[in-house]
Amino acid sequence: MRKARYLLAGAALAGSLSVLTAGIAAAPAHAATGWAKHHFGPYFSQGQESFQRESYFKGYWYKAGGKYYFAGDLVDRHRNDRDYSYVWFKWYDRFGKFHQNYYKTFGHKHFNPFPFKRDFDLRVCEGDTPTSGCGGWHDVF
Repeated sequence: MRKARYLLAGAALAGSLSVLTAGIAAAPAHAATGWAKHHFGPYFSQGQESFQRESYFKGYWYKAGGKYYFAGDLVDRHRNDRDYSYVWFKWYDRFGKFHQNYYKTFGHKHFNPFPFKRDFDLRVCEGDTPTSGCGGWHDVF
């Protein structure tokens, strides 16, 4: 009788552990790692034309595996003027090296997550050149 109780208790414990393990495996990856997205924006350009705020950038950053990641979208809301929308990024990489670069689009450009170490800033511009119609710099992180 005693052996039957131990076997029954062991089976119940094993069953509850398998349900718990299955629940953890089914949880989203970000919940298991503990990272949360920190959303920001939209940040707008300062266009010179009658249609102000033609371009904007909206994104997020998060921390995973001891690293920070940045992602987002650049959108041109006035596509008929044939002006580009630009986004400027300034950041430090994991080695402490400073980077500054810009990207452009006539419509929509998505940025997949990429790592940075600290001090991530951006600004949005629109026009014929990368420095025309710029909004101010925004300290994202």
